[in-house]
Amino acid sequence: MSKPNILILMVDQLNGTLFPDGPAEWLHAPNLKKLAARSTRFRNSYTASPLCAPGRASFMSGQLPSRTGCYDNAAEFSSAIPTYAHHLRRAGYQTCLSGKMHFVGPDQLHGFEERLTTDIYPADFGWTPDYRKPGERIDWWYHNMGSVTGSGVAEITNQMEYDDEVAYHATRKLYDLSRGADARPWCLTVSFTHPHDPYVARKKYWDLYEDCDHLLPEVAAIPYEEQDAHSKRILDANDRDNFNISEEDVKRSRRAYFANISYLDDKVGEILQTLEDTRQEATILFVSDHGDMLGERGLWFKMSFYEGSSRVPMMISAPDMAPGLVETPVSNIDVCPTLCDLAGVDMSEVMDWTDGESLVPLGQGGTRDTPVAMEYAAEASYAPLVSLRYGKWKFNRCALDPDQLFDMEADPHELVNLAQDAAHAGTYNSLSAKADARWDLDAFDAGVRHSQAGRWVVYEALREGGYYPWDYQPLQKASERYMRNHMDLNVLEESKRFPRGE
Repeated sequence: MSKPNILILMVDQLNGTLFPDGPAEWLHAPNLKKLAARSTRFRNSYTASPLCAPGRASFMSGQLPSRTGCYDNAAEFSSAIPTYAHHLRRAGYQTCLSGKMHFVGPDQLHGFEERLTTDIYPADFGWTPDYRKPGERIDWWYHNMGSVTGSGVAEITNQMEYDDEVAYHATRKLYDLSRGADARPWCLTVSFTHPHDPYVARKKYWDLYEDCDHLLPEVAAIPYEEQDAHSKRILDANDRDNFNISEEDVKRSRRAYFANISYLDDKVGEILQTLEDTRQEATILFVSDHGDMLGERGLWFKMSFYEGSSRVPMMISAPDMAPGLVETPVSNIDVCPTLCDLAGVDMSEVMDWTDGESLVPLGQGGTRDTPVAMEYAAEASYAPLVSLRYGKWKFNRCALDPDQLFDMEADPHELVNLAQDAAHAGTYNSLSAKADARWDLDAFDAGVRHSQAGRWVVYEALREGGYYPWDYQPLQKASERYMRNHMDLNVLEESKRFPRGE
């Protein structure tokens, strides 16, 4: 059987509650809506960890952070862990990345044969949290609420510059693939940094939401003293005391965030149009690494198991999967086995160490009864947090905090903790037992602390004397580009044209 080309469209910090069945009706996202109409759409899809680097390492490998050791945004992703890029490349695929994947460590490819851009974030250990110093803010890289108070309109930002480049290189690569110089099937991952804060958008997209009815959160800010223990830690880490967030700040930030979804929609449209213009076919996955609270409960950004932060959009357009809505909870850790399943690639050698499972059966009308697991052990935590999403229930646990149990059907905003409710003792005991069977929280905590302490030593050592950065430097062989004297001009002009002879 011929192996399908695969196009992965990844975005950053996109709140999955805005994708109840594809993009919400009021979002200006025609290209994503068109893609949704031909995709299997997963309403209840979750990140493995609500932070960039650990969430992405899990997305690529199908393993939770407690297995990968990629606990936070400065934890090394080991070269020994197979990713979907390794599995597909081993099976004969061209594998290429344009954009962000937040790899930390000297390996900046992790199975990609080619990488077209550098990353937007540093690849070293400088952003390492420290459980030995609970409550300490590392001001130069921790999030703060300046992203909210500074929201608004701009025609260029650091992130727009990056995503403009990501889209350019992705379309250029699709043109190159259409020329057919390499007969292998391809997997192209295009990974944008929007709509990640700061909440700043170009005016053409900002203007689309002038009369938007969704500029205020459905759940207003909860007073600090009434927040749960982990939310208090997040607010402290985000330096809430030094910012006064007005209603206008909230509206402006959310408007810019929605505008940047429309900006991304245009980028997705460019890529899909190029695919169509070059007469190529591909299985298409659209996904985010984690969400954004967007002011719900007074929380912003991620780092939480609440829906805005942990739930992500996921859509798959593939011949072997039927368009339609799937309600079953699934995870980003399911992506790696799903891609391998769609490509006919055997993962049996490592499935014993893989936390995910293929989504193809769900796209064919099947069912499954496996809890979705999440973990968090990064900034704003003082010990690891774990979560299970099972049926209509969400169960959260941290050794430092009271357990949480939410009925996601009756209480979609997670306002009523049922963990101590006698009427739900059976459900609580069942999920507690499942969590106990999956996690040894003491061992998890010890692993995180060992990793953090070692990285602090290594980072400080490598900053002394000569410094060789790990940041990826995109390679361009100038002597192989355009026209050079070792090339036959007649062959070159014909081979670089697509379609040919029309």
